[in-house]
This record gives sequence, C-alpha cells and structure tokens, in this order.
Amino acid sequence: MKKINVAVNGYGVIGKRVAEAVMLQPDMNLVGICDVATDWRIKLANSKEIPVFALNNEVAEKMERSGIVVTGTFDTLLTRVDVVVDCAPKKFGAKNAERYRQAGVKFIVQGGEKHEATGHSFVAEANYHSALGREATRVVSCNTTSIVRTLTALKRSGLLKSARGTLLRRATDPWESHLNGIMNTLVPEKEIPSHQGPDAKSVDPELDVVTAAVKVPETLSHLHYWNVRLTRAASKEEVIAAFRTSSRIAFIQYGDGLSANNAVKELMLDLGRPHGDMYEVAIWEDMLKVEGDELYYAYLVDNQAIVIPENIDAIRALMGTFPNGRESIAITDKSMSVGSAFFIN
Repeated sequence: MKKINVAVNGYGVIGKRVAEAVMLQPDMNLVGICDVATDWRIKLANSKEIPVFALNNEVAEKMERSGIVVTGTFDTLLTRVDVVVDCAPKKFGAKNAERYRQAGVKFIVQGGEKHEATGHSFVAEANYHSALGREATRVVSCNTTSIVRTLTALKRSGLLKSARGTLLRRATDPWESHLNGIMNTLVPEKEIPSHQGPDAKSVDPELDVVTAAVKVPETLSHLHYWNVRLTRAASKEEVIAAFRTSSRIAFIQYGDGLSANNAVKELMLDLGRPHGDMYEVAIWEDMLKVEGDELYYAYLVDNQAIVIPENIDAIRALMGTFPNGRESIAITDKSMSVGSAFFIN
C-alpha cells in the first residue's frame, strides 16, 4: 500500500503530537511540519529529524538566523503531500482552507474552527463513514470529542435518550500557565447551552444534549459531570458494558487512589505515555450510578491529547484507504497504545 504523505501546519500543543502520531503509523509518511516560530519547539523538531518548512521566505530567513535548518517554504511542502493537518492557532485554519483547496490537497482543521470551515465535523467512532473521500473535515474540540465518544457508546447500545452535562474546563494549557489563565476564581460561561452541546450535534444531529461550562483555575484536564436519561431502566453493568464497546473509553477507580486529575496524569507518566498523554476518556467506574432510567457519571478529558487519534483516523477517512472505520481505529489504537484499560486489576 502506498503511504499517505502528510504535512502538519502548526507545531504547537496539538501539532507536535499529531506529527509524532503520524510517524507511528505504518501507512503514513510525515513529509514535514510548517510554522512561523523560531523557538525551542521548532529546534526540537530539527533534533528529531522532522523536516521543517517555513510559512514563507521571510520566516525562513528568521528561522535560519536562529539556527534552524529549513527544508523549504509552505508552498513547496504543499506540492509534496496528500493531506495537511492544520494545527495553527484558532481562526487560521479557516483562513488557510482556501490555500489548501488551491493546492489541491485534502485538509483537516481543529475544533477551534467553525463547522462551516469544512462542512463536516469528525469523531471516528461516530461518523468516520461520512468523512470517506471528502476534501476536508474538522476534528472537534477535546470536550466535544469526549461528549460524542461517550454518548455514541450509549446510543450504539440503544440506551441513550437525552443527556445533560456540566463541564469544568481548564483555564489554559500547562506550558502557557505563566502567561495567562485564572486564579482564585471560577468563571461560568454566560450562555446555556455552552458551545460544546451544539458542537456535538454537528457530528451527530440526533443527539439530545445540553451542556453548561465553568472555567476553573487549573491546567491538567477537563472534568465532566453527566446526567443521562436512558431509553429504559437499566443496570450499572449494562451501562458499563455499553461504554466498553468503545476502545477509547477507559475506567478508573477511586479505590485505586485515582481520585483527582493530577493522580491520573501521574498514572499516564508512569505508563510511559508520550508527554504523559491520555488519549482515552477516563470514567470513574466506582462513581457511576444508575437509578432506573437515569444515569450519573463523571470523567476526565486530557485537553492536549484526546483529539490526536481522531486526527489520525480523519487522515485515513479523507484518503479512503480504509473504508471501514473500525479497521482504522484498530491500527491507530495499536500504534499509540490506546485502550479501554490502563492496567490489569
């Protein structure tokens, strides 16, 4: 099978992780990354022997003055690839879309862009099939990805009627916590529903979901609380079995000392995950409760990592190399050690 030639535009929090994940895939080739920065992140790409392309000649000169080895400009990179994963800051992906179209390459934007940027929003377990062969798609945000994953598992098992969730959102990414964020306060989003609920419907319009969100003074992850109305009275065991149909949902236990997001982060580091990343939604099994047709549960979302496997599957969907989404998901999961259990009890 001919490998898919991939470029990553923007080598920040998401971009560097997507690039690393592409390099793990047996059917993909990372042709290079593109950026405008000249700092340690781009120099690290050089040290990993990842070809670095500059946005334009002016940026290339700045990079070279900073000691960065530049392979070429973005225009050159676009002539060598099949797909671009755009991980540029919010709103740049939509601006770059026309450039990708003119170059005749398929492209993926991230959740910071609006659905209209591509006309399609993507979560692998929910709608891989509808992305097959498309020109472009949008991998939804970390929170929206978690919502669609969990609710799709319940829907697939015939248990989902409606869902109402409260999101406690991290204020900023860890590496930027010295630059911005909040301290000693909580900031509720003014609008209910918060944007994640309608965003989930851009992936699956059938979802009956409403969200509310609060920004909190921490950086490691998001915490969700959910109240779901089931289609019928069910047992806890049935609900757990439904969640287990997803390879990207894993259970954690209070009883194992995993009672807070920092403990779960430490677990990821001890597991040897790159950057301590958690690609799965981590649901507290011993907190989950079912009363008749009502389900209550809580989970953690790694804001820097959960969308990475989704981007990999989106590449295959656009290229149509694996018409069956389950095949792509299995390859991605194996290459990145994604699974429904972090360790054997």
